Amino acid sequence: MSYIDGFVIAVPTANKQKFIDHAREGDGVFMDLGATRILECWGDDVQDGKLTDFRKAVQAKDDETVVFSWIEWPDKATRDAAMARMMEMVSDPSKTDPRMDPNNNPMPFDGKRLIFGGFAPVVELGSKE
Repeated sequence: MSYIDGFVIAVPTANKQKFIDHAREGDGVFMDLGATRILECWGDDVQDGKLTDFRKAVQAKDDETVVFSWIEWPDKATRDAAMARMMEMVSDPSKTDPRMDPNNNPMPFDGKRLIFGGFAPVVELGSKE
């Protein structure tokens, strides 16, 4: 069964194109490591909640847009191997893929406010393409 990594980020609205360029460059690494699908979704209808909401979760400022993204993997084992490879790149800059090098592809958002997690699907409706 597939495995999903989900992400929520606050991105300065003025950096929308920088974010798209950053994602197009960096997401290829995840695809090369076995991801089957990646979606980067720019907030379009993100409502303020009374107790909690996406904006509060990432401490989004008035001039920021919430981005919701996910990476679909064929299974958890493929995802775990990919994340181990990513951690190897982070810990040893000589092994970093140039697409993930912050000097070549800087993050156009505050990575400290990014939230993420891995999820095992329990219900799936619809067909796969």
